[in-house]
Amino acid sequence: MATKQPAADQAGEAQAAAQNFNPSFVIEKLYVKDMSLEIPNAPQVFTQREMPQIGIEIGNYSAVLEEGIYEVALRVTVTAKVGEATSFLIEVQQAGIFRVQNVPDEHIEPILAITCPNILFPYAREVVSDISVRAGFPPVTLSPVNFEAIYAHQKEQQAQQDQAKH
Repeated sequence: MATKQPAADQAGEAQAAAQNFNPSFVIEKLYVKDMSLEIPNAPQVFTQREMPQIGIEIGNYSAVLEEGIYEVALRVTVTAKVGEATSFLIEVQQAGIFRVQNVPDEHIEPILAITCPNILFPYAREVVSDISVRAGFPPVTLSPVNFEAIYAHQKEQQAQQDQAKH
C-alpha cells in the first residue's frame, strides 16, 4: 500500500533540492598556517638610529582539498634593511578553507584568486603588524592590495606567453 506524502513535505523536499543547486560560498576556517621572524643582527640592530627600508612581497596559492573545498593561502614577506644589513624578516602564510559549490567552473579561479585573498588579507596584515611590534620594531602596516588587478595582470601575462608559444 503506497503512502501519500503531505503537500508540505513534498514542497520542503523540492525546496531543499533547489537549495542544493544554488551557488554557495562558505568560509570553513581561517588560520595562520606559518609565520616566522628573523632578526639576524640583534641586538646591534636596536642601537641603530637609521630607519630601515621596508620591502614587501605578497603572493597567494590555492589547492583542492576535496570536491568543492579549497585551501587558499596568502604569503606575505616583509624585509627591513638598513643598507645591506637585514634588520628583520617576517614571513606569514594566512590561510583559509573555503567551500565553493554549484559555481560555474569559469568562476572558481577568480573566487580563489581574488575573493579569498581579499578575505585573508586583513588577518595577514594584523599578524605582520603584531609580529613587528612584538619583535621590538614599529608596527608594519600593509597598504591595501588590489587582488583583482593582480589577477588581471597574471592572466594578461599568461595570455602573452601562450601567444608567444604559438
